[in-house]
Amino acid sequence: MTNLLEVNGLRKRFPIAGSRSVVQAINGVSLNIQPGETLGLVGESGSGKTTVGRCILGLIEKSDGSIQFDGRDTGSRQAQRNVSGEMQLVFQEPGESLDPRYRVGQAIEEPLLAQPMGAGERRTRVLEVAALTGLPRELLELYPTELSAGQQQRVGIARAMVTRPKLVVLDEPTSALDPTARAEIIELLMGIQKELGTSYLFISHDLSTVRFISHRVAIMYLGMIVEQGDAAKVFAEPRHPYSAGLLSAVLLPHPDFSFDTSVNLSGEIPSPINLPEGCFLAKRCPFAVDRCRKEMPPPEDLGGGHIVHCFRHQEVAHLDRAADTFAEFQHEAERVLGKPPVALSM
Repeated sequence: MTNLLEVNGLRKRFPIAGSRSVVQAINGVSLNIQPGETLGLVGESGSGKTTVGRCILGLIEKSDGSIQFDGRDTGSRQAQRNVSGEMQLVFQEPGESLDPRYRVGQAIEEPLLAQPMGAGERRTRVLEVAALTGLPRELLELYPTELSAGQQQRVGIARAMVTRPKLVVLDEPTSALDPTARAEIIELLMGIQKELGTSYLFISHDLSTVRFISHRVAIMYLGMIVEQGDAAKVFAEPRHPYSAGLLSAVLLPHPDFSFDTSVNLSGEIPSPINLPEGCFLAKRCPFAVDRCRKEMPPPEDLGGGHIVHCFRHQEVAHLDRAADTFAEFQHEAERVLGKPPVALSM
């Protein structure tokens, strides 16, 4: 199948005012998304996840690399305008992303004002997308401040979907919501994808939610993707120490579940202004050897598109108890709740 989005060697440098130094925010990210697919982009705060999404959308100008969307290079501003409406963004804070002066219906309609559509056609489209996202008609006359956080995020999703995009970048879309609203929004997004075939780039640090919604997952550390592949495979058999460390750090809300084996990543995260030689994780990694501190591991395909940047991935394979425990917790919670434990994610 032809990829809808192809990103190759993406880099982003932010200059520091009054200095010759730069923040190396993205360091050679390559990824792809197929039509109707969800790619989960995972990592700690500051790993560069949001910057990747904004570069893809053209909200931030890339420093290097290529971005192709639906077979078109989007490297220029004109190219970005040509795909306007075909790629959309859902923000992390729904309340802050909506203009308090606009009624809900006006907020949803606003992206259509740049389209060659009449007022009647725009109104029809707004009503269609409101129904799609579970927003009653009476809510369209309210202001965002009169809605709950979950309803506000539905409005944000409706705004994104009103142009009928092929790709939606979801930047931590559930992190500001309570557990019930979080589960409802995830189910809504999956329902929209099933009905319309929309592709998602789902940016999050919430492993339980990412595992539930994503077809594939890419794990970021200090601006580079260290492991990517089928979501179920990566979560069940992580092969990068950082991936295993993230799983080990998941808080399991039940006393009967604990990690028998975990990967402890000690020390501080290196500064993106002065990145270390070799693997960026080497100084924190319990598996690191001299080679790791001198050379950057190249990508290695372990089969089935499971790609890892690690010289020691075979040693990591023997310490997968954290992944097993995480999977056991998910399975048991699903049995008790009757559905995957998205609402328990923190």
